[in-house]
Parts: sequence; C-alpha cells; structure tokens
Amino acid sequence: MKNTSAQYDAVATECRTEFEKKLTDYGPSWRIFRPMGITDQIFIKANRIRTLEEKQLSLVGEGIIGEFRGIINYSIIALIQLEKGAAKEPDMNVEEVMALYNRHSAEVKALMERKNHDYGEAWRDMRTSSFTDMILVKLLRIRQIEDNNGQTLVSEGVEGNFSDIINYAVFALIKMTQE
Repeated sequence: MKNTSAQYDAVATECRTEFEKKLTDYGPSWRIFRPMGITDQIFIKANRIRTLEEKQLSLVGEGIIGEFRGIINYSIIALIQLEKGAAKEPDMNVEEVMALYNRHSAEVKALMERKNHDYGEAWRDMRTSSFTDMILVKLLRIRQIEDNNGQTLVSEGVEGNFSDIINYAVFALIKMTQE
C-alpha cells in the first residue's frame, strides 16, 4: 500500500516552500483579493492546465506542475481570506501568514485522510485529467455560490469546495510524480 500521508506531506512541503518564497518577494499583497478574484485566479490556472493537457505544448515554458502548485496555494489563500476578509492593503507579517497557511493546510490534510479512508484511495485509479475537470467543476460551483451571495440550500459552502480543490491538486501532483 502506498504511503499517502508521506506523499501528501512531500507535495505540501513543496507548495509551502514556494508560497513562503513568494511571500518574501511580494509580501502579503494578495490580502486585497476579494473572494471572487481568488476564485477567478484559480479558474485561470485550472483552465490553463486543461489547455496544456489537450494541446500538450506550452509556449510560455511553465508547465502543469507549477499550475497545480499555484492552485493549492491560491486555494489556501482563499481559505485565509474567507476567515479574515479582504483587506484594503497588506496587513499581516510573514509569521502570521505562515501560521494561518499551516493551520489551513493541516485542516485540509485531515479532511483528505477522513475522505481517503471512506473512499479507499479510489483517487489512485483516476486519470490526472479527471482531477483537472473536478477542480473546474468545483470552481464553477464556487462561482455560483458567490453569485448567490454565499447561500446554499443543501450543498457544502465555498470552504469545503476549496478544500476539495486542494486535495484534488495534491492527488494530481502525487500521480504526476509517480508517472
């Protein structure tokens, strides 16, 4: 049996390292993002992955792996923004941001472990392109919920959808590193 937890941690560490480097370069400039802006940013990345999967050629030299990492990091940003709200200007230091990043990352991993138990690691039999499609579906759902002012009748809210997006992207990265 594969060691999903260790593989997950390896992907999460790569994403966290990249996030922290960009945080050092740019500061928490993303704090001004409103929820819809983050959703659209992730949507752009997911659409680019789908295009690259279909065309199998990148003219700008950046590949699918970086885009999946970006989806993970922007989704954690979304969870932070949903908790804190958008700011008028960057208002957090590196330590505060990383503490929130680490907490949300741990919560999403715990969710993955619960779902992975119940689903029996079915994701291992999926195609990577299916994760891209599932991420796009989740983003369309989030956009609809945002258009409905955050209201749902029977569905999970945007937080659950962002958490699922993170886990789908992690699974895709695990599968890509195994292939």
